[in-house]
Amino acid sequence: MGLKKDFLWGSATASYQCEGAVNVGGRVPSMWDTYLHDGGYETGDVASDFYHHYKEDIKMMADGGQNTLRLSLAWPRIIKNIKGEINEEGVEFYRDVLKTCQQYGITPFVTIYHWDLPQYLEEKGGWLNEETCYAFEQYAKVCFEKFGDLIEYWVTFNEPKWFTFNGYMVGNYPPGHHSAQEMIIAAYHVMYASALGVRAFKEGHYKGMIGIVHSFGPVDGIDDTLATKIAMRFADNYANNWILDTAAKGEIPFDLLCVLSQNYDLSCIKNEHLPIIKNYTVDFLGLNYYSRVWVKPYSGGETQLVVNNSGKDFKGESKIVIKGWFEQIMNNPDAIYTEWDVEIYPQGLQKGLKQVWEKYHLPIFITENGVGVREDITVDQVEDDYRISFMNDHISAIMNAVDAGVDVRGYYAWSTFDLYSWKNGVEKRYGLVGIDFDDKELKRKPKKSYYWYKSIAESNGEKIQRKDW
Repeated sequence: MGLKKDFLWGSATASYQCEGAVNVGGRVPSMWDTYLHDGGYETGDVASDFYHHYKEDIKMMADGGQNTLRLSLAWPRIIKNIKGEINEEGVEFYRDVLKTCQQYGITPFVTIYHWDLPQYLEEKGGWLNEETCYAFEQYAKVCFEKFGDLIEYWVTFNEPKWFTFNGYMVGNYPPGHHSAQEMIIAAYHVMYASALGVRAFKEGHYKGMIGIVHSFGPVDGIDDTLATKIAMRFADNYANNWILDTAAKGEIPFDLLCVLSQNYDLSCIKNEHLPIIKNYTVDFLGLNYYSRVWVKPYSGGETQLVVNNSGKDFKGESKIVIKGWFEQIMNNPDAIYTEWDVEIYPQGLQKGLKQVWEKYHLPIFITENGVGVREDITVDQVEDDYRISFMNDHISAIMNAVDAGVDVRGYYAWSTFDLYSWKNGVEKRYGLVGIDFDDKELKRKPKKSYYWYKSIAESNGEKIQRKDW
């Protein structure tokens, strides 16, 4: 079958992780600004300074054979305050970015919300407050109106699981809380807000398609026993179904609601919301794939959610145990892991794509895929053969899935260039292009992978060394 001729070959960024210029152009503080500054962490105040380098960066993408850029809009750069006043300077910045994409033949793939909630909304309760859902709806409408003539692919939210779980339960993202009850409320409100955004898009009859991006972890079990299969269902609800079922089918998994209702207050789920969730589903699914979720039956102990944000010094310390549900295996001696405890398992993507296609029958884009490492950027060119190997094997997995009938329409390497990796700062590098963060000019240096990816994109995948699992 092979990839379609109009397959999108690109790379991805996110506003807070790359733009910098946090006090420029009328931008107001986000929850991340406040959280990082108050906590004394490294910040994204400058990041990759995409705000001042976007023309150079977009040209470099085009020169590298890429035909699409996944980017996000910063809510704090577009809406000034709780009243919803529009920052026209911010709007003009994004229109310039989008027009530059157009100039270089780069198709923009635009996320409305990639985690940077305005601080003025966080102070009103953030995603624990239903009013934030309606604020998002209004913000989305502004985006559709201001940029709709320049965008064909829209995304409501990036990775609802990560920012709600880490922000409200793990506590290592803003607002830094540790409450399963709050996490449930925030997660539900995000999915309701996403449906409101889809409704605004479809009722406004804007051009193009709208979808959601999910941090996809296809679930594998340690064996074929009934206990493991039950653990797998719990894990799939935890990792995938509450986002994908809700966004694609308009249905929150009922067995998940039954279990949660035994211990938690679900009054945030209101009857008047459900028809909106049911009737306004997405046109496509964006899947960010880094690894699978490999599980075994729960064996005992309290819920533990430990995420490695510190690299090899803490390698092997990640732990996910959901009391009564499942345990995730994160220390398999036969597996290969990154410094940040992420298993490298491309065959999981091939299998997972088939599962998602069979379940939802919606077009799929791989909206993030990459490997984060520490790199010496002072050399003339980073020889990142490990990144080339990683991308080759994952693109091969995609092509295998396409050959099996899965409708995959694009691939986005994470990331376009080195950027600020949340609480890992700029130490954890994912970029096809290196950035010397110690240099005042933030000099861009294409890595070996940049040139390799150019050959892959320009051949529409024909130069991939195919693997079969």
